Amino acid sequence: MDLNSLKKTLEAHGQSQLLEGLSDSRFCDDCRAEYLKKLAAIDYDLTARLYRQAAAPAGNETPEGAGEITPIPVTDSAKLTPEQRRQYIAAGEAIIARGEFAAVTMAGGQGTRLGHNGPKGTFDIGVAEHSLFEIQACRLLRRAALSAGGRQIPWYIMTSEENDAATREFFAAHKYFGYDPANVRFFTQFMLPMVAFDGKIVRDGPLSVKMGADGHGGIFRAMHAHGITADMKARGVKYVFIGGIDNVLVKLCDPLFIGFTAACGTPCAGKSLIKRDPYEKAGVFCLKNGRPSVIEYTEISKEMAEARDARGEFVYGDAHILCNMFTVDALDNAGSEGLPYHVAVKKTKYIDDGGQLTEPSAPNAYKFEAFIFDAFSRAESMGILRVRREDEFAPVKNREGEDSPNTARALYVSARERGALD
Repeated sequence: MDLNSLKKTLEAHGQSQLLEGLSDSRFCDDCRAEYLKKLAAIDYDLTARLYRQAAAPAGNETPEGAGEITPIPVTDSAKLTPEQRRQYIAAGEAIIARGEFAAVTMAGGQGTRLGHNGPKGTFDIGVAEHSLFEIQACRLLRRAALSAGGRQIPWYIMTSEENDAATREFFAAHKYFGYDPANVRFFTQFMLPMVAFDGKIVRDGPLSVKMGADGHGGIFRAMHAHGITADMKARGVKYVFIGGIDNVLVKLCDPLFIGFTAACGTPCAGKSLIKRDPYEKAGVFCLKNGRPSVIEYTEISKEMAEARDARGEFVYGDAHILCNMFTVDALDNAGSEGLPYHVAVKKTKYIDDGGQLTEPSAPNAYKFEAFIFDAFSRAESMGILRVRREDEFAPVKNREGEDSPNTARALYVSARERGALD
């Protein structure tokens, strides 16, 4: 898009402020060119639509959102019979051996909250595997070695504009941890501009727009746009696991879960954990209007959070832990159609009318994100496999305290000693 066309587009959308100060002699030609390139890449029609959605008067929805909320059926892995377990594992191992399985890792974040300068996946929690990426690579390689033929599992890694180059360099420097580079593909997630309450796209610098990742639900759109689902289909992949980089116990190639998903015959499946307490900050699986869904912890009422059945178990107690399986066709459909965006109100620095960077005293802008679990409602049903927290969930989110490197390391070491890593 040339400058004149960009000016017309910005004028049409009331965003001409993004070009203010462009001719300032402080800025080099390359800096201007890079800024204009980023402006040209913004989807202004989508941004305008999302702003109208955010600024619209609130409706009369229930705390849990519109629709009837009911419990969802769950399969407890601890209650599987030995024969069921054997059958699921055998089916999963056969799928891996035939090359019909792939793994996707969401790794677009930085390690800032951990005091780490670099992609979060490069962080070392202090175990034999010297980074979160190496932990996952070793798990995939061990599973490949156990499968018939030793076929490597295709591994797709979603990065961000911020950390893509550093992630690729890290893999190259570590010789892909023994992985064949032909079986590893990187792709970037999409970014969306933050929008001030008055509808203006936020600038956080003279030649900088405040952008935010479009959420883990944006992975479908990114995979479709970058040819990832097409590559999977070309390889003969049928089942795809999607998980995050920050759970050091994530079983991203679990034959039991793969076989369970295949047996369910549903487009998607998820793993769950029983909540520690009614108010654990995790979304929970449910049915909304008869369709699979997740209620965020910020949306569930006190009564629903505390509700228990006749056995004393939480009625809505199965937490979504971002360990999901999809058929490749379900991924393709979600990617081509996209998921709805949700609105979050944020406080962010901005360039004011006088050209000064200003720190607001209260929230001043909207951020837009898609959530991966919104893809569940596209299916009539989904399989949910309840697993043990100590075997499969050790997130690294905080520098100290709960969900920190120290807690994750202790859980990882314990799982290794119990033989629960594979």
